[in-house]
Amino acid sequence: MNPTVTEIKAKAQELGFHQVGIAAIAPPDPAPVAALQQWLAQGYHAQMDWMTNPKRQDIRQVMPEVQSAICVALNYYTEHQHPQDPAYAKISRYGWGRDYHKILHKKLKTLTLWLQGHNPEVQARYYADTGPVSDKVLAQRAGIGWIAKNGNVISRQYGSWIFLGEVLTNLPLTPDSPHTSHCGTCTRCIQACPTGAIAQPFVVDANRCIAYHTIENRAETLPDSIQPHLSGWVAGCDICQEVCPWNQRFAQPTDVGEFQPYPENVSPTLAELADISEEEWDRRFRASALRRIKPEMWRRNARANLERIKRGGNH
Repeated sequence: MNPTVTEIKAKAQELGFHQVGIAAIAPPDPAPVAALQQWLAQGYHAQMDWMTNPKRQDIRQVMPEVQSAICVALNYYTEHQHPQDPAYAKISRYGWGRDYHKILHKKLKTLTLWLQGHNPEVQARYYADTGPVSDKVLAQRAGIGWIAKNGNVISRQYGSWIFLGEVLTNLPLTPDSPHTSHCGTCTRCIQACPTGAIAQPFVVDANRCIAYHTIENRAETLPDSIQPHLSGWVAGCDICQEVCPWNQRFAQPTDVGEFQPYPENVSPTLAELADISEEEWDRRFRASALRRIKPEMWRRNARANLERIKRGGNH
């Protein structure tokens, strides 16, 4: 016998997910697909070629039998703050603790096996930032939150400090109402971005994004348009989230112990990262999402910040 929506939500919460909602796959909504196509046409994805995967534009190419998406969110906020001393490096909050992929995958796998255990006819497949799935679009459709002007999903309960995941299934589940947008006339994120990466509300140009360049850009040097504005960031960037009123009012500490920062991640010095060895990198980032940033990139990002300070940069 198939599980009910009530049972599915109770199981997700039992596994520690902070939010859960159901998104119906049909009827398809052409608006997000059109927005993605326009974003790609403008080259705003920079070198993130995986964003061009056609499966992102039709979820049935990922799973032909899909009827519903069980969408979940996990709060990762902790009360630690970035150091203000320019000698220290800044690492985005999402990477302070244990690799979020591992934490979400473990919980999502348990939920998926539980679903399949009810009926051999149940098909289910899970993702957490690991496949050609538009998780933000699904999260808004499932009532988790809304896609904000800075491109992040904002939850009323937790702000934008959440990781998203989903289980695609052939079960025809009663969906939740899609979340309405509550950014209103606020433009704080747009005004605060030092590189103007939010090209227009709800549209982020990765070519101008500090987070993109510190994590994804594999070039030997960072662009001249980015370096003067790094402000200590070496791994990601939280500026547009830190100024968001929803985060300032509603962020609350997570109860997931694995998201507590590794001590070295909150306030490493730029000097130590500028000369980080392969061995030290391997030791420090072994169980971290920051492992995506290779040793030479850490050195590049830290040295770019030190050069900025040397030149008297105050950004």
